Amino acid sequence: MQSLSDSELVEQVKNGNDRAFGELVSRYEKKVFFVVKRMINDDDEAADATQEVFIKLHASLKKFRGDSNLYTYVYRIATNVAISYLRKRKVRAVVRLDELVSNMLTGGNEPQREADRAELKKLVSEAVAALPVQQRQVFILRFYEELSYEEIAQMMHRSLGAMKANYFHAMKKIGEYLKNAM
Repeated sequence: MQSLSDSELVEQVKNGNDRAFGELVSRYEKKVFFVVKRMINDDDEAADATQEVFIKLHASLKKFRGDSNLYTYVYRIATNVAISYLRKRKVRAVVRLDELVSNMLTGGNEPQREADRAELKKLVSEAVAALPVQQRQVFILRFYEELSYEEIAQMMHRSLGAMKANYFHAMKKIGEYLKNAM
């Protein structure tokens, strides 16, 4: 079944083939988990949210028309579920920016660099956590998932310009936070 395309698997699921749905879960489970984990920053909640994503996906596949690719559809469900988890907790998500931090710090001896990295990671996580939900979501999709603005706009049902503006403002706020904290 692995040689079938997503759209072929979706059609099989619509016709009652549960093995086809299992294949879709296998294809996207890790991606969904990491997307959700980045947003809610808790392994246990991310695992629960991932299960919820696939429950919602299964329930909604009959309505899936295929106007976008399946990953876009799954991703939209995942981000909505993660936002719901954040609202339930009333806690802002903390996003780890390991790559950003490691690229920002150079020089010094190794112990000092590691201490600086740890502090900067903490500050960046705080800065991202302080972003409004939509800016944080766009930042995660663009920075971590490396999605195009067009893909993000489609997923979030917003204009391309709005997505670019959200990312720009998120980066600006993170930079200001770091500048003030250092």
